[in-house]
Amino acid sequence: MSKVAIITGADGGMGQEHVKAVSKAGYEVVMACRNPQKAWPICKELIAKTHNTNIRVMKLDLASFASIYAFVEEIRQQYTHVDLLLNNAGRLCHQLEVTADGVEMTVGVNYLGHYLLTRQLLPLIPPGSRIVNMVSLTIRYGKVDHDIFTPVPAQKFNRFTAYSDSKLALLYFTLDLAEELKDQNILVNCADPGIVSTNIIRQGNIVVDKMCDWFFRPIIYKPAKGASTMIHLALSPDVTCTGKCFARKKPVRLKKKMIENPFRQQLHDKTEELIGKLKMGK
Repeated sequence: MSKVAIITGADGGMGQEHVKAVSKAGYEVVMACRNPQKAWPICKELIAKTHNTNIRVMKLDLASFASIYAFVEEIRQQYTHVDLLLNNAGRLCHQLEVTADGVEMTVGVNYLGHYLLTRQLLPLIPPGSRIVNMVSLTIRYGKVDHDIFTPVPAQKFNRFTAYSDSKLALLYFTLDLAEELKDQNILVNCADPGIVSTNIIRQGNIVVDKMCDWFFRPIIYKPAKGASTMIHLALSPDVTCTGKCFARKKPVRLKKKMIENPFRQQLHDKTEELIGKLKMGK
């Protein structure tokens, strides 16, 4: 019985690197992508490069609870187990956007969508499996002492604030889930890829983006380098820890103040409450 991996945002720069590494390791890979039409040609290229024909694309829009539930139902119908879950997808919106369920888009995709997806897939994840969440060095600037789900007025929206908050929330989910699953021998960790040359760093300004292409991208990590930490956490036999954040393939020492944030439990409770309300409203 082959091992199964699900990778969100698998058609992106780092996502493709994750697919290549995981498929070469012998996994059957599900590329969970928002736009299957864009992803299919990439999937075909990856099959040719890896010589693994067990790579497929499935539609998943993390900005829609309906899409997440539909994706999980399809997974349940076609697979009996999921051995590796890489929550790689991410958004950095340049202006205020809202998910199909009325949540601020950046938080809705980066944190809430992955939270719901992971929770729904847990019954299929057996002992010995791994879950890796993609965070960011911006976790140090994030805050969860306020309502991160409700969209602020458009004129007050700050993309870096929303992004940092979403990644800190995902870190807390990682730590909580690791503690919850430690007795089941399921490793749950998160990866900080550093500053990587992908589309997520675009600012939505033609001049600024062109300057970035010329002067900034040549000196930051290429996608393969950025993807290396998540790949390490996904596949390396040397990784036996859980509930850790890694950067450059090494554990990051998180500040006690960050770990013991009094709003961490409140975030969990608000998340569960919101998911419950949205599920009732389906």
